[in-house]
Amino acid sequence: MITKTQLQVKRIFDVVFVIILLPLMLVPILILVIIATIDTKKIGIFSQYRVGQHGKLFKIYKIRTLKHGEHQLGHLNHYATPIGKFLRRTKLNEFPQLFNVLIGDMSFVGPRPDIQGFADELEGGDRIILKVKPGITGPASLKYRNEELVLERQKDPNQYNRTIIWVDKVKINKKYVKNYSFCLDLKLILKSTLNK
Repeated sequence: MITKTQLQVKRIFDVVFVIILLPLMLVPILILVIIATIDTKKIGIFSQYRVGQHGKLFKIYKIRTLKHGEHQLGHLNHYATPIGKFLRRTKLNEFPQLFNVLIGDMSFVGPRPDIQGFADELEGGDRIILKVKPGITGPASLKYRNEELVLERQKDPNQYNRTIIWVDKVKINKKYVKNYSFCLDLKLILKSTLNK
């Protein structure tokens, strides 16, 4: 089980790592925002409320990849621009989440932050997941790296997401919190980097 001391060390690592990365990433992020603004004809930064640590809502930041309109789960790639599809596939659209890490809403490693209706509705022992901050990457993120493609193949993406993927993610994230170690975080960051 992750301890208070481990959470503090995790936060110190996040702050140090993001301070090192941000100066290197500011120009690439700015370029991506400009490209996304031209590409989608809307402001290139997208923000949305997600469920964070202890169930608290926060605004997550991403590079905008979708065209204007109502977006349905399992059909997001249909709404993404060609450039947007590339950004989503390579995860470059998630670069602005470095700012979420800097201000303390997110960590480099942890469960991916969901919209309301998932993590905020966890019950009993499953709520252990909310002890940690959501992450840019994590064990469930790595397993479901191509989640959108999987959902596209389902007749009812929402039902499949809730009954299959979400249930599995909860199990994976519970195991992560229960067996947490700093070395595990480093391994997951390295694995995520190599999978780019």
